[in-house]
Amino acid sequence: MGDSRGGTGEELERFRCYLGLLARLQLGPRLQGKIDLSGVVQQSLLEAHRALQGRAERNRPIQPAWLRQILANNLRDEVRKLGTAARDVSREYSLEASLEGSSSRLEAWLVAEQSSPSQQAMRQEQMLALAQALNLLPVDQRQAVEWHHFQGRSLAEIARDMKRSKGAVAALLFRAVKKLRELLAEAEGD
Repeated sequence: MGDSRGGTGEELERFRCYLGLLARLQLGPRLQGKIDLSGVVQQSLLEAHRALQGRAERNRPIQPAWLRQILANNLRDEVRKLGTAARDVSREYSLEASLEGSSSRLEAWLVAEQSSPSQQAMRQEQMLALAQALNLLPVDQRQAVEWHHFQGRSLAEIARDMKRSKGAVAALLFRAVKKLRELLAEAEGD
């Protein structure tokens, strides 16, 4: 997704892991196996890129809420394509509201409420760094963190779905959070 001006494509690319995280948080494992989430994220970034090419204010910072809306629309389209079973899922929640909620939980996990523009920009950078760090974890660790910390699932629920003991899940979460802290500290040092 190159850009002759350089900035727009690169700026959007910074959001790839973040959008992937939000997409995974919205769909249960059953639907994730039926929908190409990386393709939905790619389509969302491509649509954002095209939209920015035609805007006069394209040099303004990219707003995560705008990208979440594009992602929600694309996820909704993919869920609709699945047919009747997927329609039942789409009736259960509004994807836009759910994405907003996931994003809020992600922000809350990072920092307490901050209000100044510079603090908001810093929080956005932290969210992007966390999403990138999560992608570097082994799949089972990433999944445990996402389910427990961002979806609020209990250790018992995670243990059941991962077919592990609660103790094994707790150890998995401990290792994952420790590794995340290391990765985020490295990212701050760059």
